[in-house]
Amino acid sequence: MTAPFEPACDCLLCPRLLAFRLDNRRKQPSWHNAPVPAFGDLSSRLLIVGLAPGLRGANATGRPFTGDWAGDLLYDTLLAQGLAHGHYGERRDDGLTLSDCRVTNAVRCVPPGNRPTTAEAKACRPFLEKEIAAMPRLSVILAIGGFAHDSALAALGARKSAHPFAHGAEHALKPGLVMVDSYHCSRLNTNTGRLTAEMFAAVVTRCRELLARNS
Repeated sequence: MTAPFEPACDCLLCPRLLAFRLDNRRKQPSWHNAPVPAFGDLSSRLLIVGLAPGLRGANATGRPFTGDWAGDLLYDTLLAQGLAHGHYGERRDDGLTLSDCRVTNAVRCVPPGNRPTTAEAKACRPFLEKEIAAMPRLSVILAIGGFAHDSALAALGARKSAHPFAHGAEHALKPGLVMVDSYHCSRLNTNTGRLTAEMFAAVVTRCRELLARNS
């Protein structure tokens, strides 16, 4: 049975995403090609929110941020900071486990050109809302990119104008819950120098500090 915060594997909410998913299923029948479920325990205090599955990453492997450059940087950083254990092997069955953190996406299906529409973000938002509500110990959200930032704000009923996105910014969303922003750990951002491994590590370190402060 699918959890209430995960779309069904044959989700029909977004016609464009459904058509793209089915087209990829025909081209790559061995790939996941379905909504990608979150990774990590609901008892975690840190929720990492990304944009959407990558075509050859999470859409292929079935695990968020797994199989592409963004995942290399994310999981290497989590491993280095004790928020993950094991070995990241760019596949769902690599044995990697997360410690006190959970990784999800604002939109659960791969979008063409890695760009969900506003309507698609709105259609998928209830899943993020329910996921957040199902995390009783949640105290820090790490928003990876502006799209994730906006989606998390909307899921929590917070005004975007009161919480502008900026790398490293911190937003007190309600008592005991802080959101921290990061530029997306995409190859484009790292290749252009907009985001370095050191910058991303500093943001994750800050999330760990906030977790320690709230413990």
